[in-house]
Amino acid sequence: MTKTTVQDVSAGSTEPERLDAPRTVGGSRVFALLLVITGAAGVLASWVITLDKFKILEGKVSGKTFTPSCSINPVVSCGSVMESKQAAVFGFPNPMLGLVCYGIVICVGMSLLAHARFPRWYWLTFNFGTLFGVGFVTWLMTQSLYEINALCLWCCLAWVATITMFWHLTSFNIRNGFLPAPNGVKNFLAEFTWVLPVTHGGIIAMLILTRWGSQLWA
Repeated sequence: MTKTTVQDVSAGSTEPERLDAPRTVGGSRVFALLLVITGAAGVLASWVITLDKFKILEGKVSGKTFTPSCSINPVVSCGSVMESKQAAVFGFPNPMLGLVCYGIVICVGMSLLAHARFPRWYWLTFNFGTLFGVGFVTWLMTQSLYEINALCLWCCLAWVATITMFWHLTSFNIRNGFLPAPNGVKNFLAEFTWVLPVTHGGIIAMLILTRWGSQLWA
């Protein structure tokens, strides 16, 4: 008599990978850290501005005047920006939105550090969010320069963080084929992604210097 050995297939085998499963992509450690750092910078800026905004409101209620520490002169005046109508576009202080959005960026970066991988729709949705962020901070920048006539240093930190994460994320999506682009563009971004946020930031710095010049430190 022969013995037939029955093996537990479900315990020892793995489910075959679905051929129609969407491709998922993770990010490098450097890219993940960049998201964490820029997200943290945005959270820091949003947190400080939110606290100062509350202190300004408390001062008005108690009949006192609160001057934020970053209000250095008539041009570099965070208080003037915080009290403008542009500082609450959606009916609540803008930095409260930043606390949520920049927090999401940190979560994505931390997930990548834990070797998480995401499908195309996730990366494109994330990219669209940062595109909205860049558009929003660009509008706030023009309002600050030409309508409010004052500059908030913490706002500038948020601008830089948003611009940096947007360009690096866009480069990531192009290089991974999630956004269409010629091979020449992909090859350029593989080596020189840093040129884009630096150029963008340089243009903003030039506009600020052209607008105020020596008044910034007067």
